[in-house]
Order: sequence, then structure tokens, then C-alpha cells
Amino acid sequence: MIPPLGVPGDDRGLLLGDGLFETMLALDGDLPHLVAHLDRMAAGCAVLGLPFERAEAQRLARAAAPAAGRFAVRLTLTAGSGGRGLDRPAAPAPRLFATAAPSAPATTPASLIVATTRRNEGSPASRLKTLSYLDNVLARAEAREAGADEAVMLNNRGEVACAGAANLFWISEGRLFTPRLDCGALAGITRARVLASRLVEEVMVGIEALEAADAIFLTNSLIGMRPVSRLGARTLAPHPLVEVLRAAFG
Repeated sequence: MIPPLGVPGDDRGLLLGDGLFETMLALDGDLPHLVAHLDRMAAGCAVLGLPFERAEAQRLARAAAPAAGRFAVRLTLTAGSGGRGLDRPAAPAPRLFATAAPSAPATTPASLIVATTRRNEGSPASRLKTLSYLDNVLARAEAREAGADEAVMLNNRGEVACAGAANLFWISEGRLFTPRLDCGALAGITRARVLASRLVEEVMVGIEALEAADAIFLTNSLIGMRPVSRLGARTLAPHPLVEVLRAAFG
């Protein structure tokens, strides 16, 4: 791997979004789900046809984690330098580096709106953490402009896919649901932990499922599990099952 001495102007991650990233929680220097994040980056590299040096990625992530405090550690892999145009060099030399930033825990429920920006479920990139995250940026900007914390993203078929930077779960009639990956959802690390409980049904549904839900919550590696208090104009009351799940997975 090329050492992270800066990103030059011919870097494919900078020019084309050609690469991947992982954002993981660091608590007092510990990265509790590092293995799962490295597994996902390795799987993403296999899809994109990029080499991945796992041992170096692990070293960089651990080195970036401050010894004290709560931080978000971001591991970034670009496809390295390339010439003009779309074609990669015959032997890509990826750039890999890690950074850390303070990350305060989410202490309040989230408010949601439904974004007009759609998730492209037909693209392999919708199921990877690629460096091209513009749709998510636009969806989150819609939410902020509307005074909300997060945006629900539908796919091109009108099905619920995810939030701008989180996976979505909801409870209806005592049952727990989340969108299937082929709706364009990311295979989230916390999502996988909740799925391992075997309590969740993966479904393909429209926004009406969320509008009729008894409770909604978000998951990602930094927030853990965050309940939702509002979807659009609708207010959602606290739900006891969400609190049970937060204690287990939050």
C-alpha cells in the first residue's frame, strides 16, 4: 500500500469516488467491532476488484484510536493514483489511511423526514460504503433543511431502504422489521448484530409500513441504537421493546 502522505490530485478516490471507507467506534482506545468492519471492507474490495491489506488496515485503525475518550475512527481506502479517464491502472496501488474525531453519544430520540433523493437499489454501490456518498449527503441536507435529524431514503421502486447514515428498523404489532439488502440497504455492522438475534423480518415495503409503525429506530456503529420520536408530522411514543433492544445492542 502507498503510505498516507497526502492525497495527490490524480487520486481516484478524490476524482471518481473510487474506494471505500469504514467508520467505527473507539472507546478509550478499544475498537470493539474492528473485525466486523475489516470483514466488510475486505468484502467491498473484492466486489470493486481492489487489493486489501488487512493487517495494515488493522494496524492503522488501532493506531488512530486515542487512548482515552469516545471517538469515530475512519478507515479510508482509495484506489490510488490513475491517469485521466475511468480506467484503473493494470495494477492498482491503493492508499489506506485512518483518522479519528471526537464522537458524542446520541442522547435524544431522532426526528425523520422522507427524502426526495432516492437510493439506487440496482447499483452494487448501494450495498457498499464507497467514497461516492453524495446521495446520502443530499438526503441528510434535506433533513436538516426541514429541521429533522435524519432522512428516510426510498429506492427507485418506492421501497424503504435506509436512512442517510443509518439502517432502519420498525415495530408493528409486536413484530420487528428492517429492509432487505436488495432494497439498497447497507449491510450495517449493528444491523447484523440485531439480525443475529433472529427477532427481525427482512422485508420489501413502501413508506406506508413506516407510517403505520408503532415504533421506529435507527442503528449504526456510532449511535448504536437510536429511537425515533417523529416521522414527518407524526409523533411516535417510546416503546418498551426498543428499550429492551437498546440495552442489548445500543
